[in-house]
Amino acid sequence: MKKYELTSETKLWFGRTLFRIKALVSFGGVDAGELGGFVEKEENLEQSGDAWVSGNARVSGNARVSGDALVSGDAWVSGDARVSGDARVLSCKHIAWFSNVGSEDGTLTAYTTKQNSIEITRGCFQDSLEKFEAAVAKHHGESDFGEQYVSLVQYIKLRFLGVTVEVEAATDAVPEEEPAAKTEADDAT
Repeated sequence: MKKYELTSETKLWFGRTLFRIKALVSFGGVDAGELGGFVEKEENLEQSGDAWVSGNARVSGNARVSGDALVSGDAWVSGDARVSGDARVLSCKHIAWFSNVGSEDGTLTAYTTKQNSIEITRGCFQDSLEKFEAAVAKHHGESDFGEQYVSLVQYIKLRFLGVTVEVEAATDAVPEEEPAAKTEADDAT
């Protein structure tokens, strides 16, 4: 059974047509009939679980929101990013992702959780930043891939320094016009 549908309300975002979503049933903190944020396609938001995209938040490309994750406010999630578990992405400062990472050239996604911790998703790994660091040390040691991961972990720590999930900090005040330009490099950071 579907929990939401794509509506006919659309928004052009970086050359992609996004559709506002509407809840078909009540789940989590969402009421049946409630309008949500914007997704490019159904594959961007899991139909099961309590995951939701709200406000003016946008999810596009191969990005996927699942589990009990919430993307809201002025946040956008795109590229190959994966947001899941108890993630709370209330604005762009609550998420970062990196493409072509590791021996499989995959995507590493870092985001805040409702417990104000940093969670990492990379391939089949999904856990805290601390457990990710331990897994990197165990599996990659001081190899080139290990060094790359260590550098990304340091950046993530700096990037999320002082960032906390505060509902009051989320805002739906986003300019309605399409941004002027975006490069492929913007998708990787």
